[in-house]
Amino acid sequence: MKKFFITALLLASLTFQAQTVNDIPLKDINVEYIEIVGSSKFMSTKLKVALDFGQHTKMFSSGKETLLKDADGKVVEFNSMIDALNFMSENGYDFTTAYTVTDGDENIYHYILRKRK
Repeated sequence: MKKFFITALLLASLTFQAQTVNDIPLKDINVEYIEIVGSSKFMSTKLKVALDFGQHTKMFSSGKETLLKDADGKVVEFNSMIDALNFMSENGYDFTTAYTVTDGDENIYHYILRKRK
């Protein structure tokens, strides 16, 4: 019975995938505030969500290093900003404020979050 529980625990731990931003695990980001920025994906109902926690980015980068990625390096997609907000809440962040910037025909959503103490 003990072996069964140990095996089940090991298998469960393999199914959980760590999310990273700029190759830093989300749980290891040690800042008080973070901003999630959501924008529409081309020809999709999903959103791209980038995280800004003051990390260093390259001057002429495409912005991909700020996107949330799973353990396989694939960009995590969200159905809406509330989906992303719920995800961040599950990972220890509380909503502070939000604002929207319109660029042409696209709305870009900015949510400021604070790490729970």
